[in-house]
Amino acid sequence: MGTNEGMPKAANHLTQIKKQLGALDRRLFRSVADAHFPGLDRVLPRLSRAADNSLLWAAVAGTLALSGRRQMRRAATRGLLAISLASPVVNLLGKQAFGRARPSIVDFPLARLGRIPSSHSFPSGHSASAAAFAAAVAMEVPARVGVPIAVTAGAVCFSRVYTGVHYPGDVLAGVGLGMGAALVTKRLWPGRTVIGEARVAATAPLIDLDPDGEGMVAVVNNGAGRDPGTAAAVRMEFPKAEIIETEPGDDLMKRLQEAAGRARVLAVAGGDGTMNCGAQAALEHGVPLLPIPAGTFDHFARTLGLETIDEAASAYRSGHVVAVDVGEVAGRVFLNTASLGIYPLVVDRREEWEGKIGKWSALVLAMADVLMHNRTPDELVVDGVRRRVWLLFAGNCAYESSGVAPTRRDRLEDGVLDIRLLTAASRLPRLRAMASTILGGLGVSRHYLAWRADTVRVASPSGSRGEVLLARDGETFTAQGPVVLSKRPRSLLVFRPVE
Repeated sequence: MGTNEGMPKAANHLTQIKKQLGALDRRLFRSVADAHFPGLDRVLPRLSRAADNSLLWAAVAGTLALSGRRQMRRAATRGLLAISLASPVVNLLGKQAFGRARPSIVDFPLARLGRIPSSHSFPSGHSASAAAFAAAVAMEVPARVGVPIAVTAGAVCFSRVYTGVHYPGDVLAGVGLGMGAALVTKRLWPGRTVIGEARVAATAPLIDLDPDGEGMVAVVNNGAGRDPGTAAAVRMEFPKAEIIETEPGDDLMKRLQEAAGRARVLAVAGGDGTMNCGAQAALEHGVPLLPIPAGTFDHFARTLGLETIDEAASAYRSGHVVAVDVGEVAGRVFLNTASLGIYPLVVDRREEWEGKIGKWSALVLAMADVLMHNRTPDELVVDGVRRRVWLLFAGNCAYESSGVAPTRRDRLEDGVLDIRLLTAASRLPRLRAMASTILGGLGVSRHYLAWRADTVRVASPSGSRGEVLLARDGETFTAQGPVVLSKRPRSLLVFRPVE
């Protein structure tokens, strides 16, 4: 009885708190409306308009990217990724869920009144994008670059109140969501601290390597999409090497196999998908691999300590070769991860759309597509145990952190697969499953399993040989079941910078 009586009291108390916060928000808004800051009446409205549709941040990102420094390009990419995560949360979920009306503009100074959007007020989308971009950029750049961007972001946030289009509470909520989105990018894309830290198995140095690249065959994937000048830069570093350029639509694996067959050293310039094809060719022909980072993420090259073409060239000329593990699934190698379930579906959709709208926008839409359609868990038998599976993740070597989307490894030669399984013992909502994929195993401990092994066997309950959609290092393919994931310890020779 006491519990039932307490519930209305708690509800009334919560209602009172909401009313008090609303009243405080309106008073603060009125205080800003009544204030006058000389010189800001012209600056802040223009700054606010410049941030419409994140155009201001796109311009800043472009400036950072054009600086020519990899650190700045990374900052620009992380900033735009954070915006692409924050914007749909604010505009598609937040505003619709709360439906707060815009502030009253009665007696508001007309000289600085902004264009009143037709959307709801809470939370502020401009503030979310500003905070997301500034916080994400700050993860990558020194203070002399990050502080001016943060100050500009703060001015944009204040401008939304100063021009009469948002309450202060809207702005604070947007800032919180934006900073959260920036933190999520750390899950999707590891930070600079992981570069070159992974332990590897040392081997004897190669001798008689020509510093100009004689005997090297370098395959440059021009479809990797990061820098159109990659092939020219490789030619400049290795004037005696044979350079092969591939374009979208070419049979990349065939070109790599042919190159490895006549190479003393196989150099591969591209992203992680290109690199795992190069690793397969290098393994089959018994030649060392020189990874040249030229993709968006370059997880494998970065883990080795290679971020630029110059660093790859230095590693080659040092002759420092190490032995690393590779994973294998359905006869194809993977250097970072392999998976089945939700993630391959997202990758498949992203690849369909990224040529038209860009990789990050395509990623957001792909996630939404997977969530909105009637996806159901896969019925699978994993190592002899029947399970309903949302996602199976297999990492090449042990990854740090829990969850089904870890990003950092401390070793590249431990002989194990890192298995993460997100199951559906009861019906697990699709949104929760996808959130777990991005954020880790938060709140799904009953459905999250993790272990390490050198082999994992996945089959259908009926034992049929139906097709299975898989992803390896961000590329999808289909294979006939059952599927075996296994390890090839210390089998790939790669160049790495001397520590």
